[in-house]
Amino acid sequence: MLIFENIKNNKEILTYLKYSDKIFKALGYKEHGVAHAIYTAQTAGYILEKLGYTKRMQELAKIAGFLHDVGNLVSRRDHTRSSAFIAMALLGEIQTKEEKYNGDVFEVFNAIGSHEDKNATPPNEITAAVILGDKTDVRHQRLRTPEQRYKDIHSKVIAACRNIKIEVSKEKKEISLHLDINTEICSIMEYFEIFTQRTLYCSKACKVLKCSFGLYINGDKFL
Repeated sequence: MLIFENIKNNKEILTYLKYSDKIFKALGYKEHGVAHAIYTAQTAGYILEKLGYTKRMQELAKIAGFLHDVGNLVSRRDHTRSSAFIAMALLGEIQTKEEKYNGDVFEVFNAIGSHEDKNATPPNEITAAVILGDKTDVRHQRLRTPEQRYKDIHSKVIAACRNIKIEVSKEKKEISLHLDINTEICSIMEYFEIFTQRTLYCSKACKVLKCSFGLYINGDKFL
């Protein structure tokens, strides 16, 4: 059986993620390595746990979240497809013969391959959870140096996001992202200039989980 803790500690998988991040560092992009993989995985699992989904679905969401960007070591372009195929090869070496034909593992491949398709509705709950884990990772720690914030407006917005909190209410059927933004670094308007599409995608993902999406910035509700 595929277990997240085993995947997270697999030396080959960690090597792939570290090399992928090495490429992104050379290109001047923010962190896309092990730390982002762990954040995505843990957030996806947490969301499904709080909403009462099964332990197995939580586990598959964490595995998909951990591997969702592994294809960046090939290219940033079309990385969803390359990530899915690389994950298929990596997990194939870990699975038993019977598990290779288990429908569960295809949920992982689909979630990885679908996590950037902003024009479509996420096909299932596991994919939706991975999307939310990925798209809410706006931690300022992902910038490699303080000076990186001057590279572009995207980096500037990331630098301004000082604290992030995900709240999930099964009773209210709401998943909310709470951000503390340093407005001395960027304005609220600049945040929306960059992240409006991402916010709408999070709303789509929440609908699949039968929830609404709430966005709170510096204590004020924007969505």
